[in-house]
Amino acid sequence: MKLKKLYLLLLLLLFFTPVKSDTKYSFYVGTFDTIDKEGDEKATLYGFEHNNPILFKDTFIGKFSPITGGFFTEKNSIYLYTGVQAEYEIGSLNIIPSFAPGYYEAGDGKDLGMALEFKSEIKFSFDIFQDSKIGYSYSHISNNEWGDRNPGVDNQTISFSKIF
Repeated sequence: MKLKKLYLLLLLLLFFTPVKSDTKYSFYVGTFDTIDKEGDEKATLYGFEHNNPILFKDTFIGKFSPITGGFFTEKNSIYLYTGVQAEYEIGSLNIIPSFAPGYYEAGDGKDLGMALEFKSEIKFSFDIFQDSKIGYSYSHISNNEWGDRNPGVDNQTISFSKIF
C-alpha cells in the first residue's frame, strides 16, 4: 500500500513539472496530528511540494503562487492538495502562509470525516545556499464541519527546498 502511494505522489510530481527550469521542490518530514490528546493517532509524515516561481504574481499585498503537493503517513494516510501561497521575504527569512484544499484518505490513520479537507499552513524558511532553503511549518487540516465529523489535525514539519 505504501509503495502505491509513493508511486502516486511521484506521478503527480512529474505531471506538474514544467519543461522549463526554475521549479522549486520541497521535501518535508514531520509529525501528523501533533496535538493528539489520546496519543494514538500521532504519526510520522513524509511529503513533497511543487512550486513554479514562473507563475509568481507580484501584488501590493505579497507575492502569490500556486502550490501542489502531497504527503503520506506511517499509518497509510494520504493527503494530496493544490492551492495558493503568499511569500514575504525579510532578508534571508521567508514567511510563507498558504491555503490548499485537497483529497484525504485515512488508511489506518485518523478519520477526518470526509475526503475533502482544507489545509492552512504557515512556514518559516531560511536561505542556506544559493537556491536552497530549510524551513519549519505548522499546518491545520480540517473539513470546515462539512463532514459527519471534523476532528481536524495539526501538523509540524521540517522542509528542504531547492530550485532546479
